[in-house]
Amino acid sequence: MPDDLAALLAAADRVAVLTGAGISTDSGIPDFRGPEGLWTVDPTAERLTHWPTYRDDADVRRRSWLWRVHNPALRAEPNRSHRALARLATAGRLVGLATQNTDGLHVAAGTPRDVVQELHGTMREVECTACDWRAGMDWAVDRVVQQGDEDPQCPECGAITKAATVMFGQSLPQAALQAAADAARSSDLYLAIGSSLTVQPAAGLPQHAFETGARLVVLNAEPTPLDRLATLVLHEQIADVLPPAVEAVLGPDV
Repeated sequence: MPDDLAALLAAADRVAVLTGAGISTDSGIPDFRGPEGLWTVDPTAERLTHWPTYRDDADVRRRSWLWRVHNPALRAEPNRSHRALARLATAGRLVGLATQNTDGLHVAAGTPRDVVQELHGTMREVECTACDWRAGMDWAVDRVVQQGDEDPQCPECGAITKAATVMFGQSLPQAALQAAADAARSSDLYLAIGSSLTVQPAAGLPQHAFETGARLVVLNAEPTPLDRLATLVLHEQIADVLPPAVEAVLGPDV
């Protein structure tokens, strides 16, 4: 029901958003836990995202780098839903856009960096696990693909490197999480888009908004634990609902 969502957007002054993997499937990036999700199809792939395993097992690191540098997400482009949220942001309607995704597509779509909180980091950069060195993912692609270095080490201190994503067993970036929580509490409309709302602490953000008086919209293919709190629940394709609703409020995207 794009019209129902458009009415809520039109009435709101301060919109905050949480996005999950569902918003990026139209960009050719599979989700993790869905019927055709990466971890559903290949349960062993989840091991690549566990920090203690990655830290201690060189074979896991080698497999992880090969998976990352050939991941289609690195070549993915923002879709209509990413661009719709970017339009809301540039129109001054968003107080914050928290994302559980690491694909960087919200920023690529044009949402200002100071509006986006990448709660799980970004796969478009590489970081050292011991010092502050950081580089673009192109560095790792060159080392792994062009130079045949299957387990690249930090050029500054020699420690192991990893994608700048938050692995299981690591803490979320506290500054991003605090900014996302502040945006949720200050919003009068909160959109939870493409997230199963089962992974904490990100899944708690919509509840923060609800508890401080915001209306909650859940737009996700499957039911979520917070559907019961929502003013509007849409179990539909995101691209069929979000872009038309934004266009109804802001006009055609020219």
